Amino acid sequence: MSLSLPGRPSPSADAPAPARAPAPAPGGSRGRARGTAGRGAGLLLGLVLLAGAALLSVSAGAEHIPLGQVWDGLVHGATGKNETIVHDLRLPRTFLGVAAGAALGLAGAVLQTLTRNPLADPGLLGVNAGASAAVATAISLLGVTSFGGYLWFALAGAAVAAVLVNALGGSRSATPVRLALAGTAVSAALSGYVNGLQLLDLDALDRMRNWDVGSLAGRPGSLLWQALPLLVAGVVLAFALARPLNAMALGDDAARALGAAPGRTRVLSVVAVTLLCGSATALCGPIGFVGLMVPHAVRAFCGPDARWLFPYCALYAPVLLLVSDVVGRVLIPSSEIQVGIITAFLGGLLFMHLVRRRKVAKL
Repeated sequence: MSLSLPGRPSPSADAPAPARAPAPAPGGSRGRARGTAGRGAGLLLGLVLLAGAALLSVSAGAEHIPLGQVWDGLVHGATGKNETIVHDLRLPRTFLGVAAGAALGLAGAVLQTLTRNPLADPGLLGVNAGASAAVATAISLLGVTSFGGYLWFALAGAAVAAVLVNALGGSRSATPVRLALAGTAVSAALSGYVNGLQLLDLDALDRMRNWDVGSLAGRPGSLLWQALPLLVAGVVLAFALARPLNAMALGDDAARALGAAPGRTRVLSVVAVTLLCGSATALCGPIGFVGLMVPHAVRAFCGPDARWLFPYCALYAPVLLLVSDVVGRVLIPSSEIQVGIITAFLGGLLFMHLVRRRKVAKL
């Protein structure tokens, strides 16, 4: 006999047992720890590869310089012919490649995260076109001939183009699609303006050609110091935007619920891209596809989290740029292929690969 309380059915042998809450999956925290350790190992590998690419950049070229002589020139102050080449030519070129590569890779990562488009490129905001238009104006109409003069005109042109694109896209209410359309329209208009100036002034065309192709060669080392404050400001701002951009990946409503301000985040992201890509373009000319290839490639290893994606891009993009520059130096011993041509070729191969796959990684 079984006793039951009033209003409650008595338990029976056939009644199913009450469901229990599922036990937590074993190793969940350990899995996250392994993921974090793996990402940290990827950053360490990036540092090693960057150091190797820098050594390759100062030793390889039309005239190979053994690493021992590189070491003597850098550490012991040797003053032979090869050591002079390292000090005066290849070391500034390497520093320029590291700075420009990090800026382009980080700018691409910010833009892809902002637009939620893994194939977005810094040129999407018209930054490259704005810098080219300003430099063409300075050369053709104002007679500017030095790279130091190009720097400030290129930065001003990049900033004006980015502000114009942001205004046409709706400023604080801009959406990724509107920003992309506005950037495409501004880039097309400015490209037509540059082509018109070059056709009207053949001397400007010759001088513009040395800058417009995108190269690390022939730039004075002092040029980097002029742009360094702007590069540092862009890097700091980009890393500060990592959390708000992560929130915006969930949509504007979810971002507001998490405490992020979508309008302000978009404006600050445009400022960061302008500082980074504008400075790099002013230093080296418009080098395409670095900001596209590197974020797309490293996302497969570090995931879409901007807190990991941004440092990955800042490390691996200079590796790509320096190695591409070395390839351009040694591919044809009697001449040199500018790094902008090498990266454009690699970017074309990436696009063909993506077209054959018919899909891209999702953010």
